[in-house]
Amino acid sequence: MDSRVKKVLELIHKHFEDEDKQYSEYESSDVEYFVGCMLYNHFAFSKALENLKTMDLSYDFLSSFRDEEYAEIEKIVESIDFEKEEEKLLFLENYISKAKDKYSASELYLLNRIDGHVKALKGIYDGSIIPQKVVFKK
Repeated sequence: MDSRVKKVLELIHKHFEDEDKQYSEYESSDVEYFVGCMLYNHFAFSKALENLKTMDLSYDFLSSFRDEEYAEIEKIVESIDFEKEEEKLLFLENYISKAKDKYSASELYLLNRIDGHVKALKGIYDGSIIPQKVVFKK
């Protein structure tokens, strides 16, 4: 796993060691999910479906950090960049795979969720999935 991602994970896991900072349904695997979301948003994939472009981080997660704490994490994430989107996608796939290896099946709900988004995005890039726009009507 990339050393910068390891540092981000270390900082966030250390932050949540303090139970007073944990939200009501906190699980350790949430950290890997949220870092995956941060990377996904940072990479801003041009072929992402519209609903995936707005993938957001949880208010509970973000609000537990002081601004200066989060600024350090954000700076590290912003330092991770690649020239081609396919390289970004591979980086994110590898990250999610390694993150999932750390947890049992019962702890993978959120990681499986982002993994599904990334697999769909990969299918769009390789042409095996043709995106369709979803129109919600009242």
